[in-house]
Amino acid sequence: MKFIDKLERKFGKYGIENLTIYIIVSYVLGYALMILNPSVLSMLSLNVTKILHGQIWRLITWVIYPPSTSSTIWFVIAILFFYYPISASLERTWGSFRFTLYILSGIVFTVISAFILYFLTGGVLDAYLNGAQFSTYYISLSIFLAYALTYPDMQVMLYFVIPIRMKWMAVVYVLIVAYEIVRYFMNGAWFMALPVIASLLNFIIFFFGTRNMNRYNPKEIHRRNKFKKAVNPGSKTVPFRNGSEGITKHKCAVCGRTEKDDPNLEFRFCSKCNGNYEYCQDHLYTHIHKK
Repeated sequence: MKFIDKLERKFGKYGIENLTIYIIVSYVLGYALMILNPSVLSMLSLNVTKILHGQIWRLITWVIYPPSTSSTIWFVIAILFFYYPISASLERTWGSFRFTLYILSGIVFTVISAFILYFLTGGVLDAYLNGAQFSTYYISLSIFLAYALTYPDMQVMLYFVIPIRMKWMAVVYVLIVAYEIVRYFMNGAWFMALPVIASLLNFIIFFFGTRNMNRYNPKEIHRRNKFKKAVNPGSKTVPFRNGSEGITKHKCAVCGRTEKDDPNLEFRFCSKCNGNYEYCQDHLYTHIHKK
């Protein structure tokens, strides 16, 4: 989406660096309040009725409201061993501005959905739920889905034992969320489905509006296949960063890393560069295009 590219050129300096750290700190703070003083936590939720009565801080403080009021230990394990690494990697790949825009758009869409729900129901739900249906759980899920589509072949250890590729985990999560939405509507609880859809709207807009469809062009496919045949002969050797030499299939045009330096690195061709330039996951979105 060229609109986002223009925004990045104009406002790129306002991207929040290390945003992942701030998100995790807010989660930890929310769970600490849940354990130490739940009454204070209830004053931070996204309750539109109370916002319209002057408690405007709820427009921001709801982001620390815990995604779940149970399984705190499992939550801590998740953010330490899974959520933080993929969020930090995605931020490095996209750059601070795009990652910040992605997160903030999910937050804004959720706030908008809260007001829509308020006007559709007359604020009746706020008296019973106190805005508890709004949390950053599905925004966190959108980060996972974004990472899975950026690095679909990245392999992780499910439960620290089972190797599985990110794309298959994403498929499972999408099916679970779709089932939840359908179940809400079938049970007449459509108001619970609206926050879910709103929280994931950033993912829908970013990836169905910004993905470069040129990669599926027959000419582009032919160009990539021709390039792969040119660089794969067994007689060709490429120097590694550690000083040794050997056969390699991929090499980043910026940092020079190959799959020999790190077998977990992902490499992609850039269709906007003139020529056959390949980049690693850390420089795919941040390099200067070759013209």
